[in-house]
Amino acid sequence: MLISTKGRYALRVMIDFARHSGEKVIPLKDVAERQGISEKYLEAIVKLLVQGGLIGGSRGKNGGYRLLKDPSEITAWDVISCAENSFYAVECLSPDAPKCERAEECATLPLWKDFNDTVRDFFQNYTIEELARKG
Repeated sequence: MLISTKGRYALRVMIDFARHSGEKVIPLKDVAERQGISEKYLEAIVKLLVQGGLIGGSRGKNGGYRLLKDPSEITAWDVISCAENSFYAVECLSPDAPKCERAEECATLPLWKDFNDTVRDFFQNYTIEELARKG
């Protein structure tokens, strides 16, 4: 389990939106400039965040993006799980994985489930609002 650049940048982007939430919409070029992320890569990240229902946007000359929820209601887990394709310690826990024939007798499966629950719980303890205040 490794948090990719996409996951880390998604957190930074969401924190940036939270810090500038007084603005109606935030142009991607402004976020890219502040965060030192290429606009092209940022577009891919933002697409995932839009699909996850965390941000919404408008196109055009005065277009940009904004948070769809209050930053206090968005957890780091919401963002990371949205940005990462898979965030499981072992493949067999992924919802897309084929059913494991050994699951019933697997002595390590409870360990991996507990580990995943611990990681999820850890990231759910941090809101975007809290993280925005820290930096």
